[in-house]
Amino acid sequence: MKYKQLIAKMTLEEKASLMSGKDFWQSQDIERLGINSIFLADGPHGIRRQAVSSDKLGLNAGLPATCYPTAATVANSWNAELGERVGEYLGEEAISQKVNVLLGPGINMKRNPLCGRNFEYFSEDPYLTGKMAASYIRGIQSHGVSACVKHFAVNNQEERRMSIDTIVDERTLREIYLTAFEIAVKEGNTKSIMSSYNKLNGTYTNENLHLMKDILRGEWGYNGTVITDWGGSNDRVAGLIAGNELEMPSTSGETDKEIIEAIKNGTIDESVLDECVDRLLELIYSTEGVYQNPRVDFNIERHHRVSQKVAEESIVLLKNEGNILPLPFGKRVAVIGDFAKDARYQGAGSSIVNPTILDHTLDCFEESGILSIGYEPGFERYGKKSPKKVAAACALAKEADVVLLYIGLDEVTEAEGLDRQSMMIPDNQIELLNALHEVNPNIIAIVSCGSAIEMPWIPKVKGLLHGYLGGQAGARAILRVLSGDVNPSGKLAETYPLHYRDTPSYQNFPGGEVSVEYREGLYIGYRYYDTAEVDVLFPFGYGLSYTTFEYSDIRVQEYGVTFKLTNSGNVAGMEVAQLYVGCQSKDIFRPKKELKGFVKVFINAGETKTITIPFDDKTFRYFNVETNQWEIEEANYEIMVGASSADIKLSKSFFVKGTGAPLPYEKEKLPSYYSGKAQDVSIEEFETLIGREVPVATWDRSKPLGYNDTLAQCQYAKGVSARIAYYSIIFSFWFLKKIGKRNTANMIMMSIYHLPFRGIARMTGGLVNMPMLDGILLMVNGHFFKGLRKFLRERKKKLLIVK
Repeated sequence: MKYKQLIAKMTLEEKASLMSGKDFWQSQDIERLGINSIFLADGPHGIRRQAVSSDKLGLNAGLPATCYPTAATVANSWNAELGERVGEYLGEEAISQKVNVLLGPGINMKRNPLCGRNFEYFSEDPYLTGKMAASYIRGIQSHGVSACVKHFAVNNQEERRMSIDTIVDERTLREIYLTAFEIAVKEGNTKSIMSSYNKLNGTYTNENLHLMKDILRGEWGYNGTVITDWGGSNDRVAGLIAGNELEMPSTSGETDKEIIEAIKNGTIDESVLDECVDRLLELIYSTEGVYQNPRVDFNIERHHRVSQKVAEESIVLLKNEGNILPLPFGKRVAVIGDFAKDARYQGAGSSIVNPTILDHTLDCFEESGILSIGYEPGFERYGKKSPKKVAAACALAKEADVVLLYIGLDEVTEAEGLDRQSMMIPDNQIELLNALHEVNPNIIAIVSCGSAIEMPWIPKVKGLLHGYLGGQAGARAILRVLSGDVNPSGKLAETYPLHYRDTPSYQNFPGGEVSVEYREGLYIGYRYYDTAEVDVLFPFGYGLSYTTFEYSDIRVQEYGVTFKLTNSGNVAGMEVAQLYVGCQSKDIFRPKKELKGFVKVFINAGETKTITIPFDDKTFRYFNVETNQWEIEEANYEIMVGASSADIKLSKSFFVKGTGAPLPYEKEKLPSYYSGKAQDVSIEEFETLIGREVPVATWDRSKPLGYNDTLAQCQYAKGVSARIAYYSIIFSFWFLKKIGKRNTANMIMMSIYHLPFRGIARMTGGLVNMPMLDGILLMVNGHFFKGLRKFLRERKKKLLIVK
């Protein structure tokens, strides 16, 4: 242990106190030993240090900070160097705001397009996600602060996220859901990791010894700190045994007592606590420059310009019929859509950033060189239909050569704590588009949202530019692409299916009341669509340019693949060349192809460059469930280089010597997985894959409600007061949406409806302790007066202790 001597000076009580927060945003300090608190702040795409004091929880306004494009946006750049630059600027702002630990990046897989937090996550592919995450981490930590990679692991939905049990087979867990974390640990060297709320195969992730001990600490050699998500601790002692150092937020010493008691009664050895304290001290001392150095203001204008550069390189051109883009000089354009006036530039929830500057489209036209003849909102932002606004928009469109139509999803549709209800944009926007098409067919749609959407209306637009969520400078960046000042180079980091029903997890999202089964296994995103030969709207890795590129002269050697890339057009541009690998053996089921490398290259018009994409330890491996380790299957592999997963330009067969591992599966028992048609796997076949029975996915209504049941389950409670509370929550949600208070309505669902009862104690900073919660549960389970007496008695005890 690095801090053995310092730890020896601590009392048992002091060591235990370090294992939970001092308040909502700070760790505990020990003044007599010179151990300072560290400050943790939200911020995957910008710093959200709350302007209110750190003893306040909630989504309060943060101090002004640069709002960079979200992770879902930057992933479309396919530029790890750009990601590192974003990280460097985030780290600089963290230092400026005295933040030791920046809670990001988020690297969970986009298993399903409806996950409400997809805007915070990079991709459906673990390799691309891992490489982008590692670059962010290196940039952030170059300033002496810590990144905190989240949410570890298999947290791929928001509904019931604090209680859901994720059922997944070991190979899928390793290859799809843990690979990005592995890269973040080994290549990014992240100093801290945030555990997720959910269970994994029956055990909460921060208590899961297989996940935390065997894999994270053992196989990956991780020596950093594990921090719970806020309120994400279930059994504090079990978490400590698993190696979860810091519980957030504060529990006012309640869980410290649990740790002390466990050591005194021999449940755990004090050395376990000492090791956790040692790792936390390393996080504290490795980020101490934050509070030792004087505060330095960052250059707001320069950071804003960097945000714009990142947005420009992440914008994806999806359609350009008749080369309607870039807009020729002198074209008269009508600007239509509410998002043109008030830009949609970030998601909602804990990641909300208070921007230092905010560009809006209407304020940037003069410098863009685009000739605007006027603006009309065309639609109500939150879905209400307005024939008057549609008529005004159509009148303006008639006078224009081209219509710039700004559409997408609003802020409360994509939000932490809630999953989307459909993949469609609101009906009122589609009706506006249909009406505009009748009067002017030259429509360029600019889409703003953080995740995949259905586009049945796409035949009615000639140009389609996807800005995703481009941060505070995104509006200006879009205009620079429209005008041709910037040649678009973004490519999709996720597949756009034709219909939601085509997605591989369609049958199993968001799962049952208690658990969610990942029956599709390895086949998420393009791995499914390509293997099962399902048509898509836009494939993974797709994106157009104002120039053209030609691939030639592929060569494959032991170290990697080399080829030539030529800009065959008339405009300088950047191309993302993608390496895919497919095993030609059929002995072990695999996706048809998997991303194993990529490179983004700037090439002048007419220029040719020789490109090399190296192989690495992940190029040919698969996880063998028989040997319980990574193996290589001896076979011929197809080495493919392309412009997207569906646009392979070059390929060559290459023989790879294997490790000689036994075959892990009986082929005839897993027909869906060997065919790749894994959207509708039977429970029997899924149980064969995981090697055990799946748990019952419905709540057992015969049992009394307990700590890990959610407030939503009060609908089944024996106590009348609990059922009244449930219907009050439902009515409040409905009523607030009805009167336009959608943000508040969403907060109810995020913070109350899906909250486990233990969260009442874990998320209130000690205002409600577990004995008081026992009283609440007595009331919920039909013993109202007995429960009320216990609650009041325990509350009185607590107040006396505080005094």
